[in-house]
Amino acid sequence: MAQLIKLLAVCSVLALATAAQTEKVRNERVVVTEDHIAPGHRLILIGSPSVTVYLTAGKTEVAGKRRDVNAGDVEFPDAQVRRIDNVGSSDVKVARIVFLGPGIEETWGATGLSPNYKVLLENRFTRVYDIRIPAGTKEPQHTHHDRVVVCLSGAQLEHLMPDGRVEPSTLATGEIAWRRGGTHIGHNLGKTDLWVIAVEPK
Repeated sequence: MAQLIKLLAVCSVLALATAAQTEKVRNERVVVTEDHIAPGHRLILIGSPSVTVYLTAGKTEVAGKRRDVNAGDVEFPDAQVRRIDNVGSSDVKVARIVFLGPGIEETWGATGLSPNYKVLLENRFTRVYDIRIPAGTKEPQHTHHDRVVVCLSGAQLEHLMPDGRVEPSTLATGEIAWRRGGTHIGHNLGKTDLWVIAVEPK
């Protein structure tokens, strides 16, 4: 047991030494960091339940397998010590969302979501989905749970609420934020398409 604790402590130090890490969100449900993995370096993932969202394309090696990754790729790593090695020539940037709760055995599927959303993964800890709103368009009324939003392409937005209120909701490219759940219509007021990965903890 003492050896395992020592190993985890060493891995934690390695993670900070090899990947530049910035904390973006911390609350009672999640801790969210943005990690920059330089070429030839690695990010050690301690075995807490988490989702990794790739912010940039690159070449990585995970569990002995080399592969190309793209911005918007999403993974739920195995619940054990793992690492992401950057085997390419440019930085790989990821958002890591660590879940602090025990999760629930409940399937949400696409319930409540706009029909243009795409569910990317779901398990007892999270539902993750892809949101795209073309410039100058509105989406149908829909409902979100509390969530982390990872913005891959920003836009000038507003939310049209069921009671008639209008709330500004602009997101910048690269922004990672915590948003409360609710029902609304998303309206893209700008000239750029919105692309967001939403991660809802259960």
